[in-house]
Amino acid sequence: MPGAGEVVISGAVEGLVDEAVLRSLIRHVGAVPGPIYGKHGKEYLRKNLGGYNQAAQLAPWVVLVDLDQDTDCAPPFRAIWFPIPAPRMCFRVAVREIEAWLLADRYRLGMFLGIRVSAIPPDSESLPDPKQTMVDLARHSWRAEIRHEMVPHRGSGRETGPAYNARLIEFVENRKKGWRPEVAAQASESLRRCLRCLRRLAQGPDV
Repeated sequence: MPGAGEVVISGAVEGLVDEAVLRSLIRHVGAVPGPIYGKHGKEYLRKNLGGYNQAAQLAPWVVLVDLDQDTDCAPPFRAIWFPIPAPRMCFRVAVREIEAWLLADRYRLGMFLGIRVSAIPPDSESLPDPKQTMVDLARHSWRAEIRHEMVPHRGSGRETGPAYNARLIEFVENRKKGWRPEVAAQASESLRRCLRCLRRLAQGPDV
């Protein structure tokens, strides 16, 4: 339950890893995560944007989506999806996928995956497919469980391993040894912008 004066921020995301990231970011700016909707992919989010925007007339809201390969940069993508956002709506785009924000904390991710930090690309937002990069890094882990759980098994036809999401959520939620939003934001412009937008919501409607 939120305490007196605490701001509750609700949201909508594409998937379960995105939800863990968004909850972490909301806590990071000193607010309380409210219900997080969506989690059924990008098209589901887009179909429900009107309802989310209506809810943001009354309370703080954030919608977080991946840029993927839809456009070359985030501003035109936002203009297409959300031409007139409500005053308390924060619509943010991860360039190009949420994995890019996790890759931006290179030291902690290297320790978690069991790989050399130098193997992680320094500019995660320039990667064409951050999810594939994450899988490729896990493939070279010295930890057998990481390779087994995050890398797709031969013949499975999957992009990721059976516990890919669970492992990334574990990384995000480990406050002592896991992902650090403030560190990752130093290497990710889209994450910096997201934190800036969330801080504005966390300050309340009168600020």
